[in-house]
Amino acid sequence: MLKKDFTTKEDLMTILKILNDSNIKYWLDGGWGVDVLAGKQSRNHRDIDINFDAQYTQEILSLLKDHGYEIETDWAPVRMELYSEKYGYIDIHPFILGEDGTAKQADLEGGWYEFSADYFGTAAFDGIKIPCISARGQKVFHTGYELRDVDRHDLKIIDSLLK
Repeated sequence: MLKKDFTTKEDLMTILKILNDSNIKYWLDGGWGVDVLAGKQSRNHRDIDINFDAQYTQEILSLLKDHGYEIETDWAPVRMELYSEKYGYIDIHPFILGEDGTAKQADLEGGWYEFSADYFGTAAFDGIKIPCISARGQKVFHTGYELRDVDRHDLKIIDSLLK
């Protein structure tokens, strides 16, 4: 069976509702995060990227599995990618949250990425307030790897938001 190529706005809104109902602290990231910051969908998105409070890793995995997701890539504690025939791909990233609003995430070499508090914010999209990575955070998160066309597209939007 062919896999779902893109996550729709409806998929996104469903996943955000599921997460909001769970009370797990999270932030939307990646391409959908950029589009939410900009207030409109600008391109197709393969997945939904979610950064979340690492102390709830088992809870978020159970929640997603209850909604038809199965783990496809497990690079814990860095990230996990799950797939649902109904909702498509979701990429989850556990963050260890500091009391001062900062966070850190494990990297693949056994070290840490560290993030300042101003990377975490909210944006209004489709009539709701969504926790998401700020434009400044998105700019940093779009470094350190070879950029694809979709990343360059997102960076143009991020740069316009930072002006």
